[in-house]
Amino acid sequence: MAKLTYITNVSIDGYIEDEKGTFAWFPPDDEVFAFTTGLIRSAGTFLYGRRLYEMMAVWETDAALAAQSGLFADFASAWQAADKIVYSTTLTEVPTARTSVERRFDPAAVRRLKDTAGSDIIVGGAHLAAQAIQAGLVDECQLLVWPLAVGGGKPGLPTGTRTDFTLLDERRFGNGVVFLRYGVAGH
Repeated sequence: MAKLTYITNVSIDGYIEDEKGTFAWFPPDDEVFAFTTGLIRSAGTFLYGRRLYEMMAVWETDAALAAQSGLFADFASAWQAADKIVYSTTLTEVPTARTSVERRFDPAAVRRLKDTAGSDIIVGGAHLAAQAIQAGLVDECQLLVWPLAVGGGKPGLPTGTRTDFTLLDERRFGNGVVFLRYGVAGH
């Protein structure tokens, strides 16, 4: 059975976006970027909401992005190697290969995917991850916690839902970012 992991960057106060809906407050860092590439490399499938998918699609649609550095090329290669399932009620076409669109998140379909997939699955985007967490599908949460507080915005984890976690691993980076890998209790 494949593992379903939620990976996200969050501010120290737990937000993935500030109150203006931006997340450009993450300063670039090669060490963290290379580590993130390593995290996604094992995934055979990414589950995305429309907004995050459209942001990530540039790793395939903009060849100049990957050409900027070896780190970028490595990330683009890892991202392109996985299948993508995009959950959207408005998206009709996708500009990337290995990508399908589903109109709604179906926990039973994701459970079947976990049962049959040969590689792990990563869910991205707080709203979609919240649905997967609430459905009991997420096995791990991997948080890259950035050393700044944004004071409000979109929370990285679902509100109104209790989920117990067990710390599995941690790593500190030179720029103050901390990686926290949690297993969901009972998985």
